[in-house]
Amino acid sequence: MTRTVLVVEDEVKIRDLVRAYLEHDGLTVITTGSGAEALSLVSSAQPDLVVLDLRLPDVPGEGVAREVRASSPVPIVILTAKSGEEERIRGLELGVDDYVTKPFSPRELVLRVQAVLRRSAAIPVGGPADGVVSFGGGDLVIDESRHEVRVRGDLVALTPTEWGVLIALAGRPGRVYSRLELVNRVRGYEFDGYERTVDTHVKNLRRKIEGDTREPRIVQTVLGAGYRLGLSRDS
Repeated sequence: MTRTVLVVEDEVKIRDLVRAYLEHDGLTVITTGSGAEALSLVSSAQPDLVVLDLRLPDVPGEGVAREVRASSPVPIVILTAKSGEEERIRGLELGVDDYVTKPFSPRELVLRVQAVLRRSAAIPVGGPADGVVSFGGGDLVIDESRHEVRVRGDLVALTPTEWGVLIALAGRPGRVYSRLELVNRVRGYEFDGYERTVDTHVKNLRRKIEGDTREPRIVQTVLGAGYRLGLSRDS
């Protein structure tokens, strides 16, 4: 099945370049130079991924990302001239899945887009044939076949990166994963050493699944080592 990517970029030359490379890689591409139109297209066209420039003429890219994330788990790849680590972290705190800085290699952008799309598919956790695995007496239920997570009975919408972090930890409950391990497991490629981004995604994930983020039960921090799933798998 062909995947659809929405490219939101106000510079026509860059927009056309990104479109050409993504289409050459077999993706269907929708484009716009307007943040307001992008919000409408996310709802109407329901793309599989959004490539989003931060500097737009009408609605700031950060505002677009925030509004999209409030209503949809669609993957977002930020495209921007802001290259500092703090800018990256702030972008990731919005719930975006990757961050590509200008000037950029079109091939690298395609690689990252495809990696994020792969992460939006289920990652096996070794469950039964129906793909449903339960933890902590049913507090956490992961349904691979439906790509769904339920916490205390409530359906929770996760971004592909949040899903990847949770599934990686759920593969071996109690086992501590370092930040570097999670970067490589979740992203599927080296990410320039930005292990700190894992902390940001864990923070966003905890907001959605923990009853008390100050004392997390599901995704726990092991000081100086990394993270682990704090719930045992149900038999």
